[in-house]
Amino acid sequence: MDNIITSKDNPTIKLYQKLSSSKKERLQYGLFVLEGLRIVEDALKEDSGITQLILTEKAAERWGEELLQADLRDTRTIVISNELGNRIASTESTQGVFAICRIPLQRTAASIVRENGKYLVLFGLQDPGNVGMMIRTADALGIDGVIMSGSCDLYSPKVIRSTMGSVFRMAIAVENDADALFEQLHGKGAVTSAAVIDKDAVPVTECDFTGTQAVFIGNEGNGLPSDIAQRCTRRVIIPMHGNINSLNAAMAAGILMWELKR
Repeated sequence: MDNIITSKDNPTIKLYQKLSSSKKERLQYGLFVLEGLRIVEDALKEDSGITQLILTEKAAERWGEELLQADLRDTRTIVISNELGNRIASTESTQGVFAICRIPLQRTAASIVRENGKYLVLFGLQDPGNVGMMIRTADALGIDGVIMSGSCDLYSPKVIRSTMGSVFRMAIAVENDADALFEQLHGKGAVTSAAVIDKDAVPVTECDFTGTQAVFIGNEGNGLPSDIAQRCTRRVIIPMHGNINSLNAAMAAGILMWELKR
């Protein structure tokens, strides 16, 4: 195979590593990275702005023909050595399929909220794996959109990997200003529900989720700030039995989204 890149100083490889490790670099370039056959295929299928496709020798031999059948008119494809692939990989057993992708224009909460839609608001979530799993679950359950506020970087490799491609299919907005967030949600007629651990909150099983709805999930360790919970239309709780009084944030979000759609 001709033109196999072996140098770690290749400009594309250096850019990939910068984007993989730094939110600042991702914001500066307006780019993020993908790793893995499935998520790269999803990005190609959804026409998600892949600018560079990077394949190891082994991956090019195994999947190159399949991947190159996609519309790659705006995509540059390079082949790198297997050793270089191991060097830039963030997974232990890499498939050798990587890509650099354009970050789409940031959407506001108001731009994705529609009448009778059901939305999940991730407020202050910091665990990338949890955030990715919540986005994936929202996609699976037919939630209409996810709004991130004060949470970790949507385009970090771990969040992207944990979404399993759902990041390309879900309507996702970012609004870090709490005042603007509530103004947009309530301006669209959304009923806002704060998920809390409080015996005075309404059991989620007794809530009416008809109409436009947005459920707030808070930080993994601290939950929602009390002022944010108070600004919501109502506070809701997942009824629990035994000695357990809290759930993993992603698990709680899954239950709440199920109730939203039920």
